[in-house]
Amino acid sequence: MISIVIAAAFVSLVYAYWLRKGVLAQPKGTEQMQKVWKGIRDGSLSYLDRQLRTIIPILLGLSFLLFFTVYITTPEAGTAELFGIDITDPPEVYQAALAHARLVVGLGRAIAFIFGASFSLIVGQLGMRIAVESNIRVAQATREGDNRYNRALTISYRGGTFTGMLTDGLGLLGGTMIFIIYGLAAPDALLGFGLGGTLLALFMRVGGG
Repeated sequence: MISIVIAAAFVSLVYAYWLRKGVLAQPKGTEQMQKVWKGIRDGSLSYLDRQLRTIIPILLGLSFLLFFTVYITTPEAGTAELFGIDITDPPEVYQAALAHARLVVGLGRAIAFIFGASFSLIVGQLGMRIAVESNIRVAQATREGDNRYNRALTISYRGGTFTGMLTDGLGLLGGTMIFIIYGLAAPDALLGFGLGGTLLALFMRVGGG
């Protein structure tokens, strides 16, 4: 079953690459159109660069804080089973098992948070770039031939689908790897992965991305 999920993730990523390649193969229009487009592209790239420099320190700080959340929450049942945490054990045995579980899960949660945020950042960065690349090609497609609107719609659809496929592929791949590594304790580590992905997406959305 896991191999099927991983295969689906890679199929999504390959399909995203194919969509991007198809969009970039389309003509960019007249010299005047490209002049206006280059201004839009340069502005978008400047925004992405500034956003990246703002986000990275925040991500590092949040990942550090997220590590310590394991010390204020109760381990999930799967985590307790995996690490042999049993409240009926002698206190020193129980505390040793709990400390070990918290260290491993805390590190996993923090690293998963960084991976989730990084994947979300990759999707946002590449998604905006392909949107900018699609715009001028859609505009050019509407100027040529009897079937121009269908071609324009196809280009715009592929540009939007690229972001969706990239999100699906990276999300499946990241989540599956956490399940493979952490097994029964995966739900505790997945908290970080999900939080990283959604928090960064929200930040980018509020920031105008």
